[in-house]
Amino acid sequence: MNPVRIDLTLDADDAQLLAAFWKSALGYVDLPPPPPFATREEWLAQFELPEGETVDDGAWLCDPDGVGPWLAILKVPEPKTAKNRLHLDVRIAGHGTPAERWARVREEAARLVAAGGSVLAEVDGRHVVMADPEGNEFCVAAAGAPTTAAA
Repeated sequence: MNPVRIDLTLDADDAQLLAAFWKSALGYVDLPPPPPFATREEWLAQFELPEGETVDDGAWLCDPDGVGPWLAILKVPEPKTAKNRLHLDVRIAGHGTPAERWARVREEAARLVAAGGSVLAEVDGRHVVMADPEGNEFCVAAAGAPTTAAA
């Protein structure tokens, strides 16, 4: 059996806004178009998109080290209406005491608030439940820490 690779897709009202946020949150970069295409516009042209749909209607991101899953962010007409059934956990590296790890988690949460996110809850000094600029929930936690009561 071949190994399976997963990619993640987020629906969005403003794909470029969410792309900027998630690039900051994850350290991701724009995914280059697949060969032989030189630009994302050339790649999208092969799909005969509906009239008025543009490259700004989506964003494709990747881990620059090639380790994490790709992240596609696609514009959709309907708004978010309910809690996510799947969410991301942003894990902060580093060792130390629980207090030191919690300080790093709170520091990262503050950085992501400055980038456009919002804090929804802090859970038992273990993780922070947050939302991106369009309300998609995610958690910030120390690497290896549980997030059992997550978003």
